[in-house]
Amino acid sequence: MGVESVFLRELPGLIFLALGVLSQLYLGRRLGLRNRTNGLLAAVPVLVSILTRFRPITQLLPDGYSGVFLAGFVVLWCWALVMPAFVLWTLRRFPSRNFQPERRALLTASASVLCAAPIAALSAGIIIRKDFQVQEMDLKFPNLPKDLRGLRLLQISDIHIGDYFSAADLRRVVDACNGLRADLAFVTGDLITTKFDPLDSCLLELKRLRSASGIWGCLGNHEQHQKIEDDTTKRALQAGIHFLRQEAVQLGFGQSKLNLVGVDHQRARMPYLQHINELVSPDLFNLLLSHNPAVFPIAARQGFQLTLAGHTHGGQINIALAGENLNIADLVTPYTKGFYKLAESSLYVNSGLGTIGVPVRLGAPPEITLIRLCDS
Repeated sequence: MGVESVFLRELPGLIFLALGVLSQLYLGRRLGLRNRTNGLLAAVPVLVSILTRFRPITQLLPDGYSGVFLAGFVVLWCWALVMPAFVLWTLRRFPSRNFQPERRALLTASASVLCAAPIAALSAGIIIRKDFQVQEMDLKFPNLPKDLRGLRLLQISDIHIGDYFSAADLRRVVDACNGLRADLAFVTGDLITTKFDPLDSCLLELKRLRSASGIWGCLGNHEQHQKIEDDTTKRALQAGIHFLRQEAVQLGFGQSKLNLVGVDHQRARMPYLQHINELVSPDLFNLLLSHNPAVFPIAARQGFQLTLAGHTHGGQINIALAGENLNIADLVTPYTKGFYKLAESSLYVNSGLGTIGVPVRLGAPPEITLIRLCDS
């Protein structure tokens, strides 16, 4: 991809970054910040944006536009949430004709804190976005076949290998996974973000996953949007990774069998899990791999005892407000992170490894999941 095409693709991000910096300068001036302080706060978003790749600046161009401008968008977003309302309130609360030095000093200090807060939050989210956690849990199912009891299921999801999550990052995750002694390993979609991302590097690392009964998975919305589902499936199979696409496979464990079903990303505007009911085996334990967790109620009605999903990134940026944990994924599905249950059916939504849109995670650390099947 040439410099011109990359620049055009990232032009909206450049505009957002410029608006964020200009907004900081304008509001800081109106709130009485010192010029040096205001200029420093306006420069920090640009510096943080450049450093989001953690690469030398000489390596940033011509392919480094996304690292600069997407992080700039975060700064503008944080500013847009906080600063306009604050400015309007303060201008009305402290009109110039009633100037009081002590109130002006308090106002200036408060403005400094509010101007710095988005930058501090952004920097923290960038720093901790790769600090993955291992979530281990026992899930109980009634009448679980004897030879499936204690089965160890490993799940990772939403790798999004590319600018913000490298092959070296994935290698570190795979090494941690291999220490968990999994019987089955699952990858629930979104290996990449765009068709320009290094899919082969991703598959090369994933093939290192150690699992007694193989590596299985389903594809995500980004493989679907980039129209690389067929190519991904073929190249993955050459690496020993099986992506199930509206198909089922029965895996034997001793005298018991597990019926594993995988589906492509289920789009919200289409009926979920069409023609999948015929893949359910009523006499077996049925496990569904679906990138989109919103299918859960239908999966439960169709007879799946367990559904593994991803897609939401656990919200990626979570805000605690009035005792509630709010994130943008809540607008799409009630199943955003962790364990859910409907009747005798269970769902686990993995928070994923990579990021989308902005290289930040707050309140939703990257995750490796290990589930042990137990009899209730």
